[in-house]
Amino acid sequence: MNDTPDDALLHRPYFFCGIGGSGMLPLAMILKGRGARVGGSDRSFDQGRTLEKKAFLEAQGVELFPQDGSGIQSGNQVLVASAAIEDTVPEVARANELGCARMTRAELLSRLFNAAPQAIAIGGTSGKSTVTGMTGWILSEDGRDPTIMNGAVMKNFVSRENPFASACVGYHGTFVSEVDESDGSIDLYNPTVSVLLNVSLDHKSIEELRRLFGDFVARADIAAVNYDDEDCLWLGDKAKKRISFAIDHPKADIGVEPGTIIEDATGISALLVDRRNNTAHSLRLPMPGRHNLSNALAAIAGTVAMGVEVHDAAMALASFKGLARRFDIVGTSANGITVIDDFGHNPEKCRATLETLKAHEGRVIAFFQPHGYGPLRQMGHELAKTFAEVLGDDDIAVMCDPVYFGGTVDRSEGTERIVKLIREAGGHALHIPEREACGDHILEIAEPGDRIVIMGARDDTLSVFARSILERL
Repeated sequence: MNDTPDDALLHRPYFFCGIGGSGMLPLAMILKGRGARVGGSDRSFDQGRTLEKKAFLEAQGVELFPQDGSGIQSGNQVLVASAAIEDTVPEVARANELGCARMTRAELLSRLFNAAPQAIAIGGTSGKSTVTGMTGWILSEDGRDPTIMNGAVMKNFVSRENPFASACVGYHGTFVSEVDESDGSIDLYNPTVSVLLNVSLDHKSIEELRRLFGDFVARADIAAVNYDDEDCLWLGDKAKKRISFAIDHPKADIGVEPGTIIEDATGISALLVDRRNNTAHSLRLPMPGRHNLSNALAAIAGTVAMGVEVHDAAMALASFKGLARRFDIVGTSANGITVIDDFGHNPEKCRATLETLKAHEGRVIAFFQPHGYGPLRQMGHELAKTFAEVLGDDDIAVMCDPVYFGGTVDRSEGTERIVKLIREAGGHALHIPEREACGDHILEIAEPGDRIVIMGARDDTLSVFARSILERL
């Protein structure tokens, strides 16, 4: 599609192929909230999965169709679909027949994002969704009425009418979004403020990540960069203007007074220091983990770059409720076994979750469902190292086969490889191919005081699985 203004985009009808996906649904909701006509299909709905999400979309006035091409009815429609989706998919074939314009999720999102008068983009290989949620909440509390595009449900914005609040539609010209490096689409965004959290191995080589994130920092009017991360520290030199944040680095603009961090099982607090003017502010987060403290500093630095006062940003985070599936405590059974639902799927995310659990008493039973065969090949060694290093002698990792919803991906090498690597590194891991059988085994071995964490991505039914474990306990 040729470049068009934001308002011109809204006059076309859109059809989302895979509308129930974590990246597609919030974008569809933003378009719908701004007055566009939106329809879509999703294989999971056809398979009878995530029907509560289907009902939610229908209640919002989204026209849903089977994934058989019947929803593509006019050449004026814009098909929103993954760049990797095959031409044999019925919607794609029908769109090609009718001559429909086609956009990827990132192309459409970046067009809306770049049209905003003020836009803040959250980038990095870990923590993007949490920092996007924190940033959106700070700006909301500051009266900015932001549009927020997130890949996870933000609990502060959840209501009975909006249980899948991964997006908010604002009308005052401020746009907050996480941006994705895994497919290179981060290059499409031109932010007012770039927030760079970290640079670590995920879907691409470290060299390519440094190029992507370096350009991301350089394009912004001002960049907020994490001085605790060596690559971020180095890439910060590319910024036109920058504000730095860090827990440990003594020269970061937004930091923490040494010795003031207090953490318990439900939260973390510290004395926040603004070294630009030598002021101190209390910061209390109602969620545990040093990684969340770092996330908070990132959100504060990013919003301060947009004109929010440090004190106001810190106060807003005291009421931040977190995100679904980000160290989300499902509940504790009568015999004292706690179940946690978590999005951990790459080495850094898994390490953050496991280290938070290991900071407190109790055995850890870590269930892990790899989010694909390709990612498992890409980061298998690093994942195995994480589980082997962080989990102790009494802990155990239980892993099923990677999530697979169809397609032509090479499935010759799976979870058995990572389990073998964990064992070779001295850790305790077990491969049980079927997820339900993993659940049965976890219930057999669980004891009072255990923490059971359910980890994985790209599969909404993991939350259902986590709840079922607690119910069966």
